[in-house]
Amino acid sequence: MKTRITELFGIEHPIIQGGMHHVGYAELAAAVANAGGLGIITALTQPSPEALAEEIRRCREMTDKPFGVNLTFLPSVKQPDYPGYIEAIIKGGVKAVETAGNNPAKWLPILKENGIKVIHKCTAVRHALKAEAIGCDAVSVDGFECGGHPGEDDVPNFILLPRAAEELKIPFVASGGMADGRSLAAALALGAEGMNMGTRFIATQEAPVHENVKQAIVAASELDTRLVMRPLRNTERVMNNAAVERLLEKEKRLGASIKFEDIVEEVAGVYPRIMKTGEMDAGAWSCGMVAGLIHDIPSVQELIDRIMAEAEGIIRERLTKMING
Repeated sequence: MKTRITELFGIEHPIIQGGMHHVGYAELAAAVANAGGLGIITALTQPSPEALAEEIRRCREMTDKPFGVNLTFLPSVKQPDYPGYIEAIIKGGVKAVETAGNNPAKWLPILKENGIKVIHKCTAVRHALKAEAIGCDAVSVDGFECGGHPGEDDVPNFILLPRAAEELKIPFVASGGMADGRSLAAALALGAEGMNMGTRFIATQEAPVHENVKQAIVAASELDTRLVMRPLRNTERVMNNAAVERLLEKEKRLGASIKFEDIVEEVAGVYPRIMKTGEMDAGAWSCGMVAGLIHDIPSVQELIDRIMAEAEGIIRERLTKMING
């Protein structure tokens, strides 16, 4: 399948593995790349630029196909060494960067000078247009269904994607609610040039996370996520668990007076405990509503092959038959 996204990134299939904290390691990125998609290493999961350089090197040993790095720009007390991470990306020969969080304009010139294509994650059409205006090569349009940060507008992909198609000139992929060939066919029909999957890729054999996490996703329905940190205007969609119930109770009780410090126990530093040791009630962890569509834990190759066969079958057979009778 050929789209502007496959052409832009030099990949076989229009499927991108989103950058995920304590999930986007070399093992998963290489597996996605080898299966024909764009695998992504998460930069800020690595404790230093040197560690990222080593992770890129490890990924190179596992694949000769294109892969990218996610770099999230967030306001923080202790600013990450962004120049160092970018240097590691450039020296590692990476040619695709997924940016997220704050406006990446400051860093675009150096990325462009080094021939790196940039895809920016956006949760609103106005943000996507801004990304286009500052020179991003593509955008990932995140609907309200997505795991992680869906923004504050609450627009689902059935509206958001065609709105993006009406406004954007650069290519975009659909993110949020993407799991299978039906997702890809629908995303293409709505104007996207591919799809970005996060939660679906966690439930694969190569995802370097604890088996408890994978089983929790398979067991969950579409009703098992919750929105937290809404009062702080930092909304995150997470898998429901005991810690999330505690967090929501605090939000209800403290109302508008709530501060980040009040919920730090449920959200700060919990990812290693969940993803590495499988403590499923340790805190809030990002998960999309798409968990309701995830019923197995295939290899990445099996998953991507299945998605492409299903999408092509829907387009060639089901939809064509409806037109041709």
